[in-house]
Amino acid sequence: MSNQPERYFEDYLPGSVSEFGSIAVEESEIIEFGKRFDPQEFHTDPEAAARGPFGGLIASGWHTGALMMRMIVDNYLSKASSLGSPGIDELRWLRPVRPGDTLRLRATILETKRSQSKPDRGVVRTLTEVLNQNGEVVMSVKAMTLIRCRAV
Repeated sequence: MSNQPERYFEDYLPGSVSEFGSIAVEESEIIEFGKRFDPQEFHTDPEAAARGPFGGLIASGWHTGALMMRMIVDNYLSKASSLGSPGIDELRWLRPVRPGDTLRLRATILETKRSQSKPDRGVVRTLTEVLNQNGEVVMSVKAMTLIRCRAV
């Protein structure tokens, strides 16, 4: 359930920055996600991962994306206005996410555009960055979200 108050398209202002969320990355969850969805040794086997290219176990980038989405739903999207997403651009995994890391988000509104064909909504383009406990960006994505307008 979202912790955000009701927000509508008009409330998303280009240039505004929000920081939120906090989620701990657990070794057992990295392994479980890896075994189920991305079964490479550096996601599933701590001993093999220690000898691998990252020098230890790391989360799948898709796992990091799932953690990002959880924080977005819990802290950013308004149940009153969120209409889903037509897609993302420029997904980047910039640093490994490791057991014991704590992640948070920074969302920067890049652009808003009201729909001409469906004036009850608009598109909000956001740069979403996932940061670790050291403030390092571990993942970034430019996302488009359809948001209901307050008034037509």
